[in-house]
Parts: sequence; structure tokens; C-alpha cells
Amino acid sequence: MVIKMTLMTGNEYRESLRKRKPLKIYLLGEQIKNPVDHPIIKSSINSVALTYELAQDPKYQDLMTTKSSLTGNTINRFCHIHQSKEDLFKKQRMTRVLCHRVSGCIQRCMGIDALNALSVITYECDQALGTKYYENFINFLKYFQENDLAGSCASTDVKGDRLKRPSEQENPDAYLRVVETREDGIIVRGAKCCITNTPYVHEIIAVPCRMMMPEDHDYAVAFAIPADWEGVKLLVRPAYYHQPKNVPENMKPAALSLGDCETFIIFDDVFVPKERVFLNGHADNKQTPFAGFLALMFAHYHRHSYTGCKAAMSEVLGSAAALVAEYNGIEGVSHVKDKISHILGTAELVFAAGESSALHSERAPSGTQVPDEILTNAGRKLAGEQIYEEYKILADLSGGLIAALPFLDTFYNKEVGPLAMKYMQRNPRVTPENVLKCFKGIECIGCSDIAGLLQVAGLHGGGSPQMETIAMMGRYPLEKLKDIAKYLFGIKKNLKRYERQEDFIVTPRAMLEKFRKALIAKQKREQKSK
Repeated sequence: MVIKMTLMTGNEYRESLRKRKPLKIYLLGEQIKNPVDHPIIKSSINSVALTYELAQDPKYQDLMTTKSSLTGNTINRFCHIHQSKEDLFKKQRMTRVLCHRVSGCIQRCMGIDALNALSVITYECDQALGTKYYENFINFLKYFQENDLAGSCASTDVKGDRLKRPSEQENPDAYLRVVETREDGIIVRGAKCCITNTPYVHEIIAVPCRMMMPEDHDYAVAFAIPADWEGVKLLVRPAYYHQPKNVPENMKPAALSLGDCETFIIFDDVFVPKERVFLNGHADNKQTPFAGFLALMFAHYHRHSYTGCKAAMSEVLGSAAALVAEYNGIEGVSHVKDKISHILGTAELVFAAGESSALHSERAPSGTQVPDEILTNAGRKLAGEQIYEEYKILADLSGGLIAALPFLDTFYNKEVGPLAMKYMQRNPRVTPENVLKCFKGIECIGCSDIAGLLQVAGLHGGGSPQMETIAMMGRYPLEKLKDIAKYLFGIKKNLKRYERQEDFIVTPRAMLEKFRKALIAKQKREQKSK
């Protein structure tokens, strides 16, 4: 499938999905042949379509579009490899603004976060081992940009026994692996879970999800295949809203037209052409360490995206909390202000961490800009730790009505509708209709199928707070930090100037650099012994 244009519209995106070969999509125990017009899945497609529609809108083009570093053509920023600090910051701002429009996940960030990680790691692997993966990647990227494609990153393996490594599993397919390397490509088998947006993208980009030891080499694999590829099976778990009937359009919350699909992807002995392979430890064990670096780099870029979307989610919840406080007539009460300020403060701090991470980023040898790791993880960690507290505040200020209101249809029943609307009156300055819209809107974002998904995603998406803790503490220059206490306590006489963000910019490339030096040292030792 080739769509000859650089920027698609929302409708062109939908049509491009229709042009795919029939996908193996399974929903509610049945196979779905046409996801574009499916009454449950199409709301999720609307969310991604917004990323195409706003790229055509002059009011958003400063964030939504940029120039390709490969061709110089104007492209959607969701197809871009970050070339500067400004690129990283605009990506964060774009994510934040879009998430305001969908009251949650914009979904298209997974693909471009995976591509940025691949741009760094394939180049580094080629430099270290003489492979040709970066060439494969660049060719794929040109195709991706020229056709304005949407990608799904297949990252999280099903993992099996969490105390065992991939090669130690009783089920050898608990992690995606290469079962055969051929001259024309590879055969892969396994599954990925918790993957957003897969039924309505053009490409699936598979990357590892953990560090790999030498014995795990079969699992060190990365590639890209079309979503309609032979042998790919998509088991879909959609999150969507009850759709009211016989209700005026102006009474329906905008969120009702949006949705999200999470996917359990099965790769059933799937053939991947060699030009679409970006890593293969099965063919060369020396490539295995790059699997862990790729997993780490994808998580890093995705967490930086979260400093945009999770800040936006806090602002969505803060906005709803402020509005319902007004409609309940309690906006001037001091404890209400305290609670709303907590949500807004979290939003500002999470976004500030991502902004500072972009400011203190570094340029990889491939030319890709990489955010600061400690600042990114600090922001993502704070967002994950606060997500349930924010929902608690919203529920507290709203009251139990957000979980107990009759369906919207009931308010337009000829017999009881007028009476029901009468009893929605609260603040005399607010019409009952707007009170109903407010509570139904909060039901959508705070007490629904999607609300449950957003809460769990707010904790675990991109890695739970524990993963951010591991990343931060593994890279933080603690010994340099201790020098401050040693000086203040009289243990050291002098204190060198210490500015962590200026003097110790940390990215996942730090581990890669250690590995590269160790590899060079090993190669020199081997040469001497010959």
C-alpha cells in the first residue's frame, strides 16, 4: 500500500485504512473485517484522525508540521526524527495540546517514539559491528514520512514467569523471538500486549522490552511490518463510551466520539523481509546487547512524550474539577482551591520536567536529539504517583452523581425527561442543561470504561514509577552530589561547583557508551592474543 502524498487529511487517513488488506482482528470473540466503520472501533480512529486534521489547520501547523531532515519536505511531526532541542520541546507541546482535544491518549506518539529510538540504536550498532541496519531504517523512514503513516510500537512482551529471563522461560515464546534467519529475512514468533492503536495504523514497529544477556540472543530483534501482514493476529480490547440515542447533538459530550483500543498482538511465525529488520541477535550474538539499549531508548522517548500527555491529562482533570466546583457553587471554598491547585501544580511540574529535559538534551552521533534521562523520568514518575490522587480529587468535588446519573437518553424521554432535567438545577447562574453536560462529561473522563483505562495507563504507561526510580538512581551522579554534604559537614575542605543539569547531562546513551568502550577494549585484547 503506497499513498503518494506527504500530508494526509483525516478522511484520507480513514480511506488509507480501508485500502489495507483484511486484517485478522478479533473483538468480543468474533473476527472483524472492517475496523474503520465498526461502531466500537471507529471512535478510536477518530482520536488518531485528529492528528491528521490539525496538521491541515493553520492555527496548529507550527506544532503539527515540520521539515523532514531527509527530504526537506513538510511532514507531520509524528513522522519526524528530532534534530534539535526545539524539536523535542515542540513534540512535547504538540502532545499536550492534542491530548486536551481527546481527553486522554492521542495514541500516535508510540510509533514516532519507536522510530526515534531506532534512529539512535541502528546507527550505533552499525558503527560498532559493521551491520547495515541504519540504512534499512533510513529507507523505511523515508517511506513512512512520504506517506504520512501512523505506527504502533509493539514493545511489551507477555513475559511469562517474571523471575526468569527470556531464554529461561518454560514457554520459549513468552518473549518475541527469531526462530529462523534466512537469506531473505527472518521468521518471528511470540506476542506483545498492552499495545495501543494497532487495528488502525499502517505499520507495526517491534522492539525489545528489556535488557538481554548473551543467552537471550534469539530475543534480540527489532523490525517493522505492515499491520495487514500475513501471520499477524490482533486481539482487541476497546475502551469506548455508551452512545445515546434520540438526544440532541448539542447535548452530547465531545468525548463520546473518541475512544482507545489496546491490542494483544500475536506473531504466528511471521516472515519479515531483511530490508525491514533493524536488529537480529539470532544471526549474530554480538548484536544482543543492543536489544536492551533499544528497549531503554524507546522507553525514554515515550516517557518524554508522557511529560506532554500526562501534563495534559492533569489539566483535563483540573479543568473538570474547577468547572464542577463552580456548578456546585463551592468554587470559593478554601479546601476546594487547595485540591484544584494540587492537580494544576502537578501538571505544571510534569511539563516543566519535560521542557527542561529538552533544554538539557544531547545530540547522538546519528544526529537525533535525546532528552535528559533524569529530568524525563522525574516528570514521568511524578505523573504516575499522582494520577489516582487527581481522580480522587475530581470524584470528591463532583460527588457520587458522576457514577449514578441515568443515561443521557432518559433526560429526553417525553414522560420523565422534563422532570429529570428540573432536578439537575444547582447553581442558579447555570442552566440545568449545562449542569447535565458537565456531570456527563465527568462521567466520561472519570467514571467510565475509558476512565479506568486512563488511570491504569497513567500509572503504568511507558513504565511504572518503580521503573522511573530505577532509571533515575542508576544514572544519577550520587558521588558528586555527596560532595555537597561532605563540604557542609567538614569532611571535605573544598566544594567544586555542582550543577547536575549543566555538567552531567544523562541519556540512555551513557550505557551505550560504556558498552562501546568495553567492546573496543575486548577487540584490542583479542587482536593482541592472536
